[in-house]
Amino acid sequence: MKKFTLQSIVFVLVAFMLGCNEFIVVGILSDLAKDFSVSLATVGYLVTIFATVYAVSTPFITVLTSRFPRYKTLLTLIGIFFVGNTLSGLATNFVFMVVSRILTAMTAGSIISLVMTFSSQIAPREKRASLVSWVFAGFSIASVFGVPIGVAISTSIGWRYAFFSISVLTLIVFGLLLFLLPRHVTQTTSSIKNQLALLLDARIYLGVALVLFSAAAMYGYYTYIRPLLTTAMGFSLGSLNWLLFIIGIMSIINNRLSGKLAEKADSLHRLPKFYIADIILLVLLPLGLSNQMVGLGMILVLTLIITILNAPLQLHFLNIADADYPQSLVLASSLSSIFFNFGISLGSATASILVGPLGLNRISFGSAVFAAIALGLVIALNRANKRRVAH
Repeated sequence: MKKFTLQSIVFVLVAFMLGCNEFIVVGILSDLAKDFSVSLATVGYLVTIFATVYAVSTPFITVLTSRFPRYKTLLTLIGIFFVGNTLSGLATNFVFMVVSRILTAMTAGSIISLVMTFSSQIAPREKRASLVSWVFAGFSIASVFGVPIGVAISTSIGWRYAFFSISVLTLIVFGLLLFLLPRHVTQTTSSIKNQLALLLDARIYLGVALVLFSAAAMYGYYTYIRPLLTTAMGFSLGSLNWLLFIIGIMSIINNRLSGKLAEKADSLHRLPKFYIADIILLVLLPLGLSNQMVGLGMILVLTLIITILNAPLQLHFLNIADADYPQSLVLASSLSSIFFNFGISLGSATASILVGPLGLNRISFGSAVFAAIALGLVIALNRANKRRVAH
């Protein structure tokens, strides 16, 4: 097997590991609420806290560590991640859990941005879109296999062992990266000010806003996917695992479609129609939830298209950095994950706020508003790209 193939598999495995850690809380919200004697809404804020810390800390850690060799930096961050995840499994109360989640969130964003940077440097240009989409797919694979397995572990022997399983996986990933990562890669060092110059480009700040509101549109309902399936649609707790499995399969297909879309020269121009479909589905979802099959079908279609922007936007950021801001390549690699997590924070917080006054069935209205904002942003981004080409 070629070394590039092995490296690609390990990069996807890193994303899978991070995805399991980030998403596992969604699957065990009820178990944590019961064990820590807090409300479901309070535990839901674990998602918000993780995403906020992830988004705020990632650019600082990414910029500050850019002067150090990427090989050593990535391995060090994974070591810290291992400690934080293990502490989550040992948490004895809600505050302990919050602290451990903050520790893992602080490292996760920089880990994936470095993986994206390595991916862009080791992949032949014609394979870059495919590898980027597969790395994103690692997160989806985590939702397909990792989260349901975590839920199964939680319901059978306890939620702590779900975190301990991720710790074992982290050790395996660390060992593989130790031997497969290139020790020395070309990297341009620069001042913090010069690195941040990337963010002043309209093609960048419109893109990151698009990522943010797209993620908010998704997590405005997905944060409460378990009660949506069981409480709102009436599926049994026993069917939860296979329902999450099906949703995860659709998410993997979404990533592959995103990769195929990214390979097209006009990929960003094809995005508006997907956002129009998102808005329609999110507005109609409260009606669809009254029927199990209709509601599930709508959620599956949403899962298929709501984050189809991932690979096109990631390549958009990387290509701009390659051409105009080479000193900011790692920062550009991290933008999607940073602002996706800002979006998760915004979406999950909005869902937690709306679930009281509007009820569980109507929280998708907030998501519809975010999708409408995203539609406006993708139109503005395409115009900014067109102006740049004209000049």
